[in-house]
Amino acid sequence: MNEQNKTRTDAKVLAAPIAHVQTGVLPIFAAALAGVLLISLAGFAQASVLHDSAHDTRHAIAFPCH
Repeated sequence: MNEQNKTRTDAKVLAAPIAHVQTGVLPIFAAALAGVLLISLAGFAQASVLHDSAHDTRHAIAFPCH
């Protein structure tokens, strides 16, 4: 392979097209819905329920809480 062919090959590699990732609307909608549900459920839950859930989660992951 001579120097001229090597230069042409290098030029072809540099001019390769870039792949584009296309995302749909469904993942964005699902994330937004999950966020709204999480915020609304936490907002309307009783304080004792939230405390007990956090307390049980700490015990489940062996994190000392008291």
